[in-house]
Amino acid sequence: MLGFMVPGYEHGNFIGPTILTDVTADMECYKEEIFGPVLLCMRADSLEEAINIVNKNKYGNGASIFTSSGIAARKFHTEIEAGQVGINVPIPVPLPFFSFTGSKASFAGDLNFYGKAGVNFYTQIKTITQQWKDLPGGSGVSLAMPTSQK
Repeated sequence: MLGFMVPGYEHGNFIGPTILTDVTADMECYKEEIFGPVLLCMRADSLEEAINIVNKNKYGNGASIFTSSGIAARKFHTEIEAGQVGINVPIPVPLPFFSFTGSKASFAGDLNFYGKAGVNFYTQIKTITQQWKDLPGGSGVSLAMPTSQK
């Protein structure tokens, strides 16, 4: 485990960027959803095993794969049960221009305030239906409902 200490605050409530290596599915750090600058590193012998490791977890906030294979990347993003998927990048942190898309136990409710859902939440939606036709003589406005003309 690599950690970071703030001088003078060694016993404080701060956790710096932390990497946990050789993590296994029976460890508490795998079983819990950690919100902080923490990276879990687990070993897998195949892509299928890696996908299975992620999918077995009850949470589904995000996962990343670093690969030079487009086939592996497509298989990963198609089969992974996570709301945020990184391909050759870390998980995209939810920012206003990204929708928060956690899956499984990582998402509760049906609304969030990021991305399109946030725009919809803070927007008054209006539906406007119009039809324009010139009146005989070219002026004025007809307030009558259109009728079929034979």
